[in-house]
This record gives sequence, C-alpha cells and structure tokens, in this order.
Amino acid sequence: MHDTAQHSAGQPADGEQPEPLTEEERLLRRRTRRIDAYRKAERTLARLEMLAPLRERLALLDGVEEFYDLDEPGDLYGNGVVEALEEKVAALLGKEAAAFFPTGTMAQQVALRCWAGRTGNATVALHALAHPEVYERDAFREVSGLRPVQVTSEPRMPSADEVRGFPEPFGALMLELPLRDAGYLLPTWEELTELVAAARERDAVVHFDGARLWDTTVHFGRPLDEIADLADSVYVSFYKSLQAFGGAALAGPKTLVEEAKTWRHRYGGAVFQQFPTVLSALAGLERELPRLPEYVTHARVVAAALREGFAQAGVAWARVFPEVPHTFDFQVWLPYGVDEVSEAAIRQSEETGRALFVNPWDEKGPGLSMTEVYVRAAALEWTAEDVRAAAADFATRLPGISG
Repeated sequence: MHDTAQHSAGQPADGEQPEPLTEEERLLRRRTRRIDAYRKAERTLARLEMLAPLRERLALLDGVEEFYDLDEPGDLYGNGVVEALEEKVAALLGKEAAAFFPTGTMAQQVALRCWAGRTGNATVALHALAHPEVYERDAFREVSGLRPVQVTSEPRMPSADEVRGFPEPFGALMLELPLRDAGYLLPTWEELTELVAAARERDAVVHFDGARLWDTTVHFGRPLDEIADLADSVYVSFYKSLQAFGGAALAGPKTLVEEAKTWRHRYGGAVFQQFPTVLSALAGLERELPRLPEYVTHARVVAAALREGFAQAGVAWARVFPEVPHTFDFQVWLPYGVDEVSEAAIRQSEETGRALFVNPWDEKGPGLSMTEVYVRAAALEWTAEDVRAAAADFATRLPGISG
C-alpha cells in the first residue's frame, strides 16, 4: 500500500527507475542550483539585489529618512514622494519634466505614441536588437499602434549613414544606450552626435532608450545632462543599474510629459500607492549612482584579467566583448556547450565559494556559449590577479583543460 501511495505521489516504487526529467524540469533544477550556489558564495563580482531574499531586499529602505522625510503623507496616484522623484530625475537629466512609470515597456510606448501624434508619423526607426523588438511581444505594434522599422540587424550600433539613407520616412529614431543584446555597446560621442543630426535631417525626433543611461558617463566623457540633451525624450530605469525594486521614468519637454501622464493613466499606470518602489529608486540615486563610474573603471580591469586567465589556462579560444567594456556589463564567449560551461560555473561556486559567472549561459551556435558578466561593488574587492586565478580555476572544470 505504501509503495502505491509513493508512486501516485510522484515517487518511484521500490526497484523502479525514476522517470527522466523533462527538459523544463532539468533547466529549472539547474537554475535553482546556480542561484543557491551564488547566494552561498563568499565572493562574487556582483551582489544582485533581484536575487536576494525578501528580507535583504527590504533592507534597501533602511536609512531612507536621510534623503526623504518619512513623516510626509504617503503618495496617492502619483503625488507626494512620486513627484519628488520625478523632479530629481528631470534635474539629473536636464529636462523640463519627468513622469514616473511602473515599467519601461509602458513608458516607451507612451513616449513614442505621444511623439507620433505630434509628428503625424507612427513609424519608429530602431535596432533589430532593441528591447521592444526582442522582449516586448510586439507591444509597439499590437498595443500602441506604432510601426517599428529596423535600421540594422548587425550586432553594432546603427550608423548615421544608415539613418540618412533609410528608404522610408519615420517619425522617431529610438536609440538604446547601451545596446544590451549586442554586448552593452555604445557609440563614440562623435558617432552619437552624428546619429542625432542624421535623424534631425530626416525631420524625426530622437528618443533614447536609456534604461542604463546612468552607466554611460565614463565612456562618453560627459555628464548625464549633456548626454540626455541630445535627445528629445529619455527613458531611464531604476532597477537595472540602481537596483531599486522596479520603476522607470520618462523625461522630456513639459508638454510631452503632461500628455504622457494622461496616457499613463489610460495604460493602467496610475497606481494607488508606489512609495516603496519610489523610495528604493531615490535610494539608488543617492547611494548607487555616484559609484557607477568606479564600477565601469573596474570592469575594464576584470575584462582584461579574464582574458589573461583563460589564456594562461590554455583555453583554445575565448572572447570578452567588448574587449574594453563600454559600461560595467559585458559578454564572455567560450567554445563549449551550454551544459558544459553551466556545470563548470556552478561547480566552481559550490566548491570554492567564488562565484565568477553567475548569469545563465546562452547557446550561440554549435559548441559556442555566451554569458553576461556584471561588475558591481562586490567586484571592487577582486584584484586583477584574483580574477585571473578564478578564470584559470574555472577553466580546469571544462572538458580538455587540466589543472
């Protein structure tokens, strides 16, 4: 009777072989093991708040009374602390006004449909790897009546010549800065100004998908407001770099932002109270934003040391891209299957307490895998030699590499 009960509950009866895992179950187990090993690791290049337990996440709000009066009334439908955050973002970006949104997906749809009403052209020129094209289930087209067209699909930033020579009119040029899926790439400052000028020549407005615009000041050698000044409107995220609970902002001319708030309501973004998320965003601006340049500088040290460590270990081919990171995030490519590199990364975390590669690996071709490396405050404890040694140690867990 017990055997039957166990079997019906999904447990194998005595003498029976367990049913093989489905592919979905296998990947879920690997993800759980990867995150568990990362959480237990003594050293890592980034302590990602989004993977922290809830108790640790709530600790982000400790001390927020230092930069916002917690005796103020709570926000209702976008007033109070929400307006304080909007004013701060507008000032940081040098724009007339800003509007808080629960998501960037909503913020950018609203921005570009508002511009479409002004230009009379709902066509949005963007990169094939831009976030709306890859991750938003055709929301521009299906929800907002916009018509995205792809300037290029090459894994690089579009060029000014491609914008000038695009074979049809468009009302807005949207530039993702940095372009995450191409390796967190940025143009040079000269290339960016030429891109903007090319769009203006086409009588188009320029919108920056600046989810990670906070990260770009070192590469461009310019302050945030000077970078944002190139665009007619800018979207920024509060969780991607600043590690807030969520949220986004759209900044631009006051008249555009006022209309955007109307559409925010229509899209369901006029949330009753948002103070926990907004306070976490203020905490990110206060505590994390000033440190981002330091992370970018150290990411270049980490990237170089990874290359050197792989070479010293005898890895036949490895690529860090960009070779000199444009921000504090970059890609690592290795000539192994996803299962092989994933197991090596997890085992290293479990066995040494050093979590070098904490993100999942993606298949990029037969026997070719890529992962993203994030460099944050935790990485500042790693010297170049630490990174080289960890890369070499990781390599010993790959097929054909001896320790």
